[in-house]
This record gives sequence, C-alpha cells and structure tokens, in this order.
Amino acid sequence: MPPSDQPVFVGSSASPSVSSASATAAQATPRVSGRPQGAPTSTGPGASPVVPTPTVPGASRVGTRAPVVDHGPRTGNRVALTFDADMTDGMLANLRAGRVRSYANLRILDLLERDQVPATFFLTGKWVQRYPEVTRRIAGNPRFELANHTYGHAAFTADCYDLPRLPVDELAADVAKTFEVIEPYGGRQTRYFRFPGLCHDAAALDALAPLGVTVVDGDVVSGDPFAKAWKPLVRAVLDHVRPGSVVIMHVTEANAAMTDEALPHILAGLRERGLTPAPLSEVLAEG
Repeated sequence: MPPSDQPVFVGSSASPSVSSASATAAQATPRVSGRPQGAPTSTGPGASPVVPTPTVPGASRVGTRAPVVDHGPRTGNRVALTFDADMTDGMLANLRAGRVRSYANLRILDLLERDQVPATFFLTGKWVQRYPEVTRRIAGNPRFELANHTYGHAAFTADCYDLPRLPVDELAADVAKTFEVIEPYGGRQTRYFRFPGLCHDAAALDALAPLGVTVVDGDVVSGDPFAKAWKPLVRAVLDHVRPGSVVIMHVTEANAAMTDEALPHILAGLRERGLTPAPLSEVLAEG
C-alpha cells in the first residue's frame, strides 16, 4: 500500500502527502468550528496583537488524507487508556424494549475518577444524545479527553463485523455531525477519530480529508466486547502494553460487561510495569 496509507505515530518523520496540487494555503491549517487553527484573532491597522488559536489535539492538515496513528513514541513511561462508546439503532431499540438496562458503564467512570486516572473517550453521536448527563460528567473531568467514534457506529468499509455500511459520500458528514453533537459539552475536545471496528481503507481516509482529523487505531486491543470473563482482558492488555501504547476498551456495559471488573487489575499491572496512564494527546506528543 502507498506510504500515506501506512499507520504512523506522532513525532515520526512520516506524514500524509497532499492529495492534490489544488490544496491551498487556506486548507493548510485544520478548521474547528469554522476557523483555521493558528489563525489570528484580528488583523489590520490599530488591531489588537495577534493571538494564535491554540491547536486542538489531533488536528491535521485539511485537504490531505487523514493520518493514522497506532501508538505514540516508545519513549517515557506513559500509555493511553481509550474507551469507545458505541451506539447503534439496534442498541437503542434494545434500550427502548427493556432488553438491555444500560450501555453506559458508570462503574468505569467511578473507578477512573476515584483513582484520578486520565482517559480518552471515543464517543458516538447517538451515545451522547442518549446519555447527555454521562457525557457532561466526562467533559467536566479535566483528566478526560473527548474524541469522535462516528454518529451511529456504522461501518466505513465492507465486511466490518456485520455493521451496516455508510456510502462513501456520506462519511465526512457523519463524522462532522458527531463533532457538532460533542462540541457543546466543552471539556478537553480533540480532533481524534476512531473508525468502528478499526475498519478503514484508502477511500475512507480520503473521505475524511476535509475535516482535519487524526485517525487513532491502537496497538493493544483488550477484546472486551461480549467477553464472558475478566481475566482474559487483563492478559490481553498486560501481555502487549508498552510505553506509548494506545489501549482500546469499551464503556458500553451491556456489550462489554467485564471491562469494569478487569480495569482495576489492568491499572495494578500497569503500575507494576512502571507505566502511567495519560491523556491520548500527551502520549502521542511524548518524545
């Protein structure tokens, strides 16, 4: 596959190539809320001093293929704990019918808050809309970052865990809508994005070019969806975690019922290995 389609880590010399010569200077800086990052707040005679807008973590060059990150630099001792918050139409139907009590595992939040553990949450728009108070709780914690996991957890490629697939021409609008849903909650907003099932191809990455995002996969998969026991999750994480790792877990309770049981043991194992959880943005920037 072409170099621009290969996973990279922040701080490496690899970077996505410009998708066409028509990418202009206006496209060269990511836009969040309709304004280029780093643009001056005022210009012209008599204007106030120029104050650059702080760069949003994960913001990439608009108009280029979205870069893909698996992990941070293998230096230091920090790792990122990330939690996906899936929500599909089928999951919403389960809630309405009473077949499922909850897809929001508050025990995970309780533990992270009690032990003051940083984490990054990849939120679907429909999960946010179903659990606004939980989202507000996440956004209100300065140790938590908010990231994007699509609006309704649909697949962006074929053959992705039997998820319904979105047409390519609808991908960017789906992700943009999710940012719009998350943004009003404030907190530590990012331009990080994770594909459902980690399923993506060149067409999906190109579709995200107008949004200026960084795609985050991960190098440590806990395997918590539909797990029946917690010990295999602990082994899956601790057997593979290294400095700079991005650990993938879920906060969806009914679909990942063992995660809160495994998490204390995972945290203890990280401490034994001299590894410290940190926000995703800090892990990717380390080095």
